[in-house]
Amino acid sequence: MTDVASREAEIRIEPVTDKRGRAAFVDLGRAFSDRLPHFVPQIRAEQLELVDPAKNPFFGHARAQMFIAYRGGKPVGRISAHIDELALAMPADQGFGPGTGFFGYFDAEDEAVARALLTTAEEWLKGQGMTRVLGPISLSIWEEPGLLVRGQDHAPMIMMGHHPAHYAAWIEAAGYACAKTLYTYDLDISKPFPPLVQRIVQSGHKNARINVRRVDKSRWDDEVAIILAILNDAWSDNWGFVPFTPAEVAYAGKKLRPIIKEELNMIAEVDGRPVAFMLTFPDVNDALARIKGKLFPFGWIHMLRWLRFPKGAGMRVPLMGVLKELHNSRLASQLAFMMIETIRLEANGKFGSTRGELGWVLEDNQGMVAIADTIQSTINREYVIYEKGLG
Repeated sequence: MTDVASREAEIRIEPVTDKRGRAAFVDLGRAFSDRLPHFVPQIRAEQLELVDPAKNPFFGHARAQMFIAYRGGKPVGRISAHIDELALAMPADQGFGPGTGFFGYFDAEDEAVARALLTTAEEWLKGQGMTRVLGPISLSIWEEPGLLVRGQDHAPMIMMGHHPAHYAAWIEAAGYACAKTLYTYDLDISKPFPPLVQRIVQSGHKNARINVRRVDKSRWDDEVAIILAILNDAWSDNWGFVPFTPAEVAYAGKKLRPIIKEELNMIAEVDGRPVAFMLTFPDVNDALARIKGKLFPFGWIHMLRWLRFPKGAGMRVPLMGVLKELHNSRLASQLAFMMIETIRLEANGKFGSTRGELGWVLEDNQGMVAIADTIQSTINREYVIYEKGLG
């Protein structure tokens, strides 16, 4: 028996079945994260909501089973196995499709624990009729997809995962191969974009058909509906696309509204019709790092001040989209450059921000990669989604 196999035999894995178990699952993940350099503690209550079927609308179209691994009575790892009915309904050539399940929330003390957890998740998925597994995706593709394989030397921005480098070797040793790589791009927003981009932007501003405007928070529900419609159309052919449901949009909108600054979020219109959008979030991790993820007893005071005016915060562009009918057109890239430049000027001029981040971006999304290259951004973090057949 190999050393990994012998140590694996000592491991007991228990399913999470109740509220107390979910709390233990979240707290174990927080304990693992606390060991990592540059990790930013998140607010525990929000992490508990994400794994609570009664609160996270993801569970309206998905089912999941979480597991905790023990050795000698001590928790030494965790994993989730989940199935998304919307993902099952997608075409197989878009990455998901029939028979595809997922694992996520992966943490392990050593390779033996990793192997035992992955095996347990795989067996649960096979028992549910799945023939293939992708991961880590925790839990939705819209939340934290992929394992960080490059970029551990600096802190993640809002809504991006942060994992130790050695997890990749353990997952690969369990028979997983790379299905897709995701990038984030670092951008200096304190200086103007290259002359080519400036000319494209200036040309757009001279075009009376084009209007790039701020998101209007006084019409929040209407604006969210516009963004959702563009998003679900623009991303519909992308690898890994799963429709964002109205319930999920309402949930996300409620959570994110406090950090939404109108001048940092744009909708582009052509002939009065909304055709594109770009969202930008001030990096709340700046504030969370200072309060160590704890609102009480006094962290909430600092958080309220930061939310009112996130001075000098990094800025992340997590989502943008242009209606599919405009894809591969000059207009699509022009609208993107116009929104990026408008947001850059506001972020730097009003908030004193000097750093932006774009992503995540699929490695083969040629349009977004070209935009990132043209504005002279550089890849700063790389995530991998792995896959394995379930024989």
